[in-house]
Amino acid sequence: MTGRPLHLAVALDGAGWHPAAWREDDARPGDLLTARHWASLVAEAERGLLDFVTIEDALGLQSAAFHRPDDRTDQVRGSFDAVLLASYLAPLTTRVGLVPTTNVTHTEPFHVAIGTATLDHASLGRAGWRPQIASRAADAALFGRRATPRLTDEDVTDPERIAARLRDLFDEAADVVEAVRRLWDSWEDDAEIRDAATGRFLDRDKVHHIDFGGRWFSVKGPSITPRGPQGQPPVVSLAHAGVPYAFAAAASDVVTVTPHDRKGAAAILGQVDAAVTDAGRDRAERPLRVLADLLVVLDERPGAAAHRLARLDERAGAALRSDAEIFTGTPAELADLLLDWRTAGLDGFRLRPAALPHDLTAITRGLVPELQRRGAFRTAYDSTTLRGHLRLPRPASRYASAR
Repeated sequence: MTGRPLHLAVALDGAGWHPAAWREDDARPGDLLTARHWASLVAEAERGLLDFVTIEDALGLQSAAFHRPDDRTDQVRGSFDAVLLASYLAPLTTRVGLVPTTNVTHTEPFHVAIGTATLDHASLGRAGWRPQIASRAADAALFGRRATPRLTDEDVTDPERIAARLRDLFDEAADVVEAVRRLWDSWEDDAEIRDAATGRFLDRDKVHHIDFGGRWFSVKGPSITPRGPQGQPPVVSLAHAGVPYAFAAAASDVVTVTPHDRKGAAAILGQVDAAVTDAGRDRAERPLRVLADLLVVLDERPGAAAHRLARLDERAGAALRSDAEIFTGTPAELADLLLDWRTAGLDGFRLRPAALPHDLTAITRGLVPELQRRGAFRTAYDSTTLRGHLRLPRPASRYASAR
């Protein structure tokens, strides 16, 4: 491979990112809520040497609308808990990173911390974590503890307007990430002695209260889960606008963004850089990887992907829409686009397969070999952890360094 590594990930969601994907001949809708469905997808991602997979999650049922529930019965509804699913998948894989999504508006930081730390142990250092705010006010009713802003149809036409309306939730999410990171650090790496001869299992001086106090909650700690192989699993966030760019600059190790061309990618990278400067973050000490999201419809035969997308749109009764750019073409044409956009300064890409398994295998067996032929992607894994794949250093526990 020539030059800096190209990072490549896939976003997995049900039958795929097209709402009619479950109706494709190879979709196997009866298997969607089975462990074997997910095991086969993640095994395919690992076969393609991808850095990581993200697993979508939500508190309420999926909806065709971003900001409110619906009562449609012609689209996939229902999902697994992403962290529990990732923990099941961990021993079935050996190299690919596993990045589940968790809601941080209605989930206790302590539970998030021990769940993701457990995943890091179960995967031997391949866990990541994607925090997500609750953007739908209706989801609050599932818990009955608080209300959240109700977005209007006008709000959701503009990412900046959405972000402004949800600013407090992003600020709260930044506190959640900070509390979770402290809980991950609350056990020093050598806190466990496990010496049966002396009867000492734990060095109590190396397990710390975190005493986090913020505007929305406080957490005393420590965690109940020892520090994982990565110390801190990488935090991955999705950002479309100024407020989430600021969140990523403060809280994330990887941010995925949604440009629609190379010029747009360069502009977004400038906004991310400005947010990093405003946050006072030293990127030499704390790197921030920036990946672009693309929703992909792929086929080896020229024109076949466009024909398939048209069929899917017809079945859905509407043209596919997405916050990310929609790419339709061959794996070779997608490779051209990725390498072109990369020149803007992107570290890599997270691809959203329109239909599973078709577009995932087109990535792993079509796109990846094409990138390898061009010397742009690895031909074998050269690390065993997600931090290693992403070329991110393993952080020391803040409490160990403070002594």
